[in-house]
Amino acid sequence: MASLNLRTSRREWNDWAGIIFGIAIALAPWIVEEVSNSPAVINAAIAGLIIMVLAEADLVNFRRWLEACQFAGGIWVALSPFIFGYGGSGSLRFWHIIIGLAVAGVSIFELRQNGKAT
Repeated sequence: MASLNLRTSRREWNDWAGIIFGIAIALAPWIVEEVSNSPAVINAAIAGLIIMVLAEADLVNFRRWLEACQFAGGIWVALSPFIFGYGGSGSLRFWHIIIGLAVAGVSIFELRQNGKAT
């Protein structure tokens, strides 16, 4: 039976979490039924797709720059409600702030855990 060493083994759950977060970001406007703000919906779809693709590429082969881009994407999504003007009301802002910060947090975690890997 293989043992799981959380300090040294490559944790793919981070990448799967990134893929799920990307899907959630992209679908959030339809889940909370707030599709009236076109720029916010387009931003959500594009940002979610980018985060999903970056996470999937990282799943195949870890690269620090992929995690750095995921971190930047997570921060972008968290700030999007204020950039696109839907930060004052509605559930979509909560979805994007929380999931965006989760993406950034998982990226930081993976970067710290993989230290000097390239």
